[in-house]
Amino acid sequence: QVQLVESGGGLVQAGGSLTLSCAASGFPFRSSSMSWYRQPPGKQRDLVATISPLSDRTNYANSLKGRFTISRDNSRNTVTLQMRNLQPEDTAVYFCHRPTGSYWGQGTQVTVSS
Repeated sequence: QVQLVESGGGLVQAGGSLTLSCAASGFPFRSSSMSWYRQPPGKQRDLVATISPLSDRTNYANSLKGRFTISRDNSRNTVTLQMRNLQPEDTAVYFCHRPTGSYWGQGTQVTVSS
């Protein structure tokens, strides 16, 4: 079955960096677009970034361009989100998502202290 397992979340000070990883299994990863979403406390879940199967296309939420970078390794079935200059407003649960079939990981908490 489809499994998406996120890792790499944690507590970081404002201005710091974190890298999230998502390990995927149970589906043809190298032919699947993948996305990261985030859900701040008490708010809706919003798209962070999407990457095409061959990494030739990426798409970011406008407010995150330049600070967040999505990438993937099709040989390891992983998708990564590098986050730089984190701010308290980036505090959220971050989810890995496979758009086809709308599969979600369990999420990983990112907390940015001021």
